[in-house]
Amino acid sequence: MSLRRRLVTVVGAFGLVALAAVMWAPTIGSTHISLARAFDRSIPWADNVDAQIFFVARLPRVLAGALIGAALAAAGVVLQALLRNPLATPFTLGVSAGAALGAMLAITWRFDLGVLGVSSVPIASFLGSLVAVGIVYALASSQRRGLSTNVLLLAGVTLNSFFSALILFVQYLADFAESFRTVRWLMGDLDVGGYGPILAATPLMACAFAAFATLPRALNLLTLGGDVAASRGVDVARAERWAFFSASLATGAAVSLGGPVGFIGIVVPHLVRLLVGSDHRIVLPAATLFGAAFLVLCDLAARTVMAPIEVPVGIITALIGGPFFLWLLVRQS
Repeated sequence: MSLRRRLVTVVGAFGLVALAAVMWAPTIGSTHISLARAFDRSIPWADNVDAQIFFVARLPRVLAGALIGAALAAAGVVLQALLRNPLATPFTLGVSAGAALGAMLAITWRFDLGVLGVSSVPIASFLGSLVAVGIVYALASSQRRGLSTNVLLLAGVTLNSFFSALILFVQYLADFAESFRTVRWLMGDLDVGGYGPILAATPLMACAFAAFATLPRALNLLTLGGDVAASRGVDVARAERWAFFSASLATGAAVSLGGPVGFIGIVVPHLVRLLVGSDHRIVLPAATLFGAAFLVLCDLAARTVMAPIEVPVGIITALIGGPFFLWLLVRQS
C-alpha cells in the first residue's frame, strides 16, 4: 500500500474515532440527554435543556480534553524522536514543572492577571512554561553544534526536580484553601469554565501543530542519529530547534489549560506505533487524533465511574499509564 493511501486510511480511521468520542462524551453524565434534541433548532434555546447541558456544561470540557490530549500526544512523539529515547514524555524537559510553578504562584499569591476572560492561573502557567523553556534551551544550545540532546535531557530533568521543590515550598506557605486548590490543579482537571480558555489556548496549539507538520521526515532521520540525518540533507540544528520549541509550546499551552495531565505523551505514541508502525509521517497525525479521543474517554470515566464524585482526570491517566510505563521498561530491557 502506498504512503498516501496508508495515510488517508489511518488518519480517516483515527479521525472517526476522535469525532465519535467528542460527539458521544457530552451526552453521558448524571443527566441523560439526547444528541438529536440538543441539535434540534426548532426548539427554543430557553426550553431546550438538552442543548444547554450539551453546549454550555459539557462540550467545553470535552473540547478542552481533545485539545490537551492531541497536544500532549503529538509532543510526546516529537520529543521521543528528538531525544532518541522511547521513554521521553512532554514533561521530561521541565516545561510542565515550570507551568505548574507559575500556576501555584498565581493561586497562592492571588495574582490578578485576567485578560479577555481568561483567569490569571492559565496565564501564569503559560508564562512559567516559557521560563522553563528559556532556561533549558540556554543550557542546551551551542552556536557550533546546535542542541545537545544529552544536555537537553539532563537540564530538563534537573529543572523538573528544582521546580518541583519550589512547588512544594509554595504549597507549604499557602493556607489550607489555597493548598487544596493547588493539589487539585496538580492532579489535572478539565473542568474549564467556558470557551474562553479554549479560545486562548487554540492559537498557541495551532502554531505548534503548524511546526509539527514540517517535521515528520526530519524526525524519521533524527531517530537514526544526527550524522545520518545530516548526510540525508536535513538541517539538524534547525530541525532540533523546531522540534524542541514546538513540543514545548504545545506542552505549555496544554498544561495551562488543564493542568499537568500525565502519561498521555508516552502511552498514546507507543500504542499508535504498535498499530501503524514507526513512520512519523503516519504516527504523528494518528497520535494526535488518538490522543484527543483517549483523553476525552479518560475524562468521561473520571466524571462517571464514581458519580456523583468526580475524579481528577490525571488520576485516571496515571492508573492507565503507570502499568503501561512499567511494561515499556520491561520490554526495553
